[in-house]
Amino acid sequence: MPAPGVSEKTKIFELEIVLAGVQPAVRGRVQVPGEIDLAVLHEVVQSVMGWTNSHLHEFEIAGRRYGIPDPDWPSQHVTDEARAKLFRLVKPGDGFGYVYDFGDIWAHEIAVEKVLAAEAGVRYPRGVSGQGACPPEDVGGVWGYEEFQAVMADPAHPDHAERLEWAGGPFDPHRFEPAAADRALEWLAWRPLASMS
Repeated sequence: MPAPGVSEKTKIFELEIVLAGVQPAVRGRVQVPGEIDLAVLHEVVQSVMGWTNSHLHEFEIAGRRYGIPDPDWPSQHVTDEARAKLFRLVKPGDGFGYVYDFGDIWAHEIAVEKVLAAEAGVRYPRGVSGQGACPPEDVGGVWGYEEFQAVMADPAHPDHAERLEWAGGPFDPHRFEPAAADRALEWLAWRPLASMS
């Protein structure tokens, strides 16, 4: 299926995504077409924050839950995220929640900072800025992440070598690579707005 295209009518939503409760701070700022559905926004969050999309997730907007409905549990009252367009649900100044991994419970706060006109020749979604490294998957939530950082920072800790191997090498919680975060969104790219010259 061909990628959708950005038009002159496309509104670009600038979102700040903050991983709640962790230190050092982990956040990303992205610009996305307002016409994306929440299923695509889920992929944007996963890509820019550095998650691996290995667990369940859910959005909460204005008291309503959005995700992937489970036909075996219709009483869960989860609205299909693939049928929910971002621009119909939020406006500048609004905030909403996103939870990833119902075991570790990684809560994210997403704020709509502004809505912009699309720029000609620019790829959307795109990463704008960010801060901090995404915690490793399955590290045990906020408390497990704190312990993980303490163990990784202390080579004399009895679990240091085991955690170093588990993490695949050294881990810098302050590390954020803007270019890498932006590249992670390329696979979701809409066709850019053509130049109007």
